[in-house]
Amino acid sequence: MEYSTVKFIHVLGVVLFLGNIIVSAVWKTQADKTGNPAIIAFACRLVNVTDLFFTAFGAALITVGGIGLFHATGIAISDAPHLTIGISLFGMAAMLWVTGLLPLQIYMSKIASKTVLSGEAHMPAAYDKCRKLWNIIGGLAVLMPLGALYFMIFR
Repeated sequence: MEYSTVKFIHVLGVVLFLGNIIVSAVWKTQADKTGNPAIIAFACRLVNVTDLFFTAFGAALITVGGIGLFHATGIAISDAPHLTIGISLFGMAAMLWVTGLLPLQIYMSKIASKTVLSGEAHMPAAYDKCRKLWNIIGGLAVLMPLGALYFMIFR
C-alpha cells in the first residue's frame, strides 16, 4: 500500500481509539455521578457497544496501519526504539482492556440492568467496588495510549 494510505488508516484508528476511550470514560463517570440506576445502566450498555465498535475497530486500524507503515517506510523496529516503546504501551493498554476493563464493564452493565429491573433507587455496593476498580484500570488504559502517541510523534 501507498504510504499516505496506510498513514491515513493509522491516524484514523488513533482518532477512533483515543476519542472513544476518553469520551467513554467521561460519559460513564458523569452517569455514575448521578446515582440514577437507569442512567447508569444506559451509560454502561452504550459504553460496551461503543467500545466493541470504536475501540476495537480503532485498535485494528492502528495495528493494520502501523504494520503498513513499517512496510511502506522500510524502517526496522530495531532502528526505532521510540516505536518499540509506543507499541509496548499500546499492547499493554490492549491487554488491560481485554483482561480488566471489558469484563468489568460487562459485569457492571449486568448489575445496573438488574438494579433497574428490580426497581431499586440506588446502585448496590458491588457496583461501587467495580466502578472504583474500573476507574483505576481505565486511567492506566488511557495514559498508556497517550504515552504511545507521545513516543510515536516526538521520537
